[in-house]
Amino acid sequence: MTFYKYQGTGNDFILFDNRDGSIALSAAQIEEICDRHFGIGADGVMLLENAAGYDFKMVYYNSDGKESTMCGNGGRCLVAFAKRLGIIEEMADFIAIDGPHKATISIDNIVSLQMKNVDQIDTQGDCAILNTGSPHFVVWVPDVNAVDVFTAGRAIRNREEYQPDGINVNFVQVMPDRLLVRTYERGVEDETLSCGTGVTAAAIAASTDKTGDFATGIQTPGGNLRVSFTKTHPSVVINVVLTGPAAFVFSGEL
Repeated sequence: MTFYKYQGTGNDFILFDNRDGSIALSAAQIEEICDRHFGIGADGVMLLENAAGYDFKMVYYNSDGKESTMCGNGGRCLVAFAKRLGIIEEMADFIAIDGPHKATISIDNIVSLQMKNVDQIDTQGDCAILNTGSPHFVVWVPDVNAVDVFTAGRAIRNREEYQPDGINVNFVQVMPDRLLVRTYERGVEDETLSCGTGVTAAAIAASTDKTGDFATGIQTPGGNLRVSFTKTHPSVVINVVLTGPAAFVFSGEL
């Protein structure tokens, strides 16, 4: 099989063109492909498939081999992949596990991806919980670089109230002109260099109870992203768009 490796601000994925339906991977095979010592190495695997009424379908698996919820950086990478395959040019209309998505891609592979609307934000002290296609726990911290993301994130991810599926955990530092975000991702079970649904959750949570139009710059360990949205109510968010680069790394035969 021919594979393609892409990364979006350091969040990396192995992509397969499965429009003919010939690829069926077991959980063990996906784990082996994602293994950074004995496989290709990635945070996840994606299949690009046909879907009636859409340009393509996104099927996403975390590196633990399990099919997962929406991945924002992965969605942007799959749009760039679809452009490489000649399926789209500048605009994409695709479907993922959380529903339909639209996206645009520039000549230099900057992808703006429409994310799902948010209709509930639970605030608990210095934390917020919301679903941006995947469930996220947002924690405000004074110095994000001082956080032991693996240990603290793993502890929150495994709290009894979030089982059996767990929750993604984002540690966020508010700066005058941007947010600094580090994320522990369930399914990868480690800190990733970036998480698209995670930075989206952080940007929305940072708007507190204000309403209006927002555009927030995000800095992750893997690079910079931008999240824009409209808040019509303290807990209702629409027109959510995640923007950032999606880069081809290499391809090969597996």
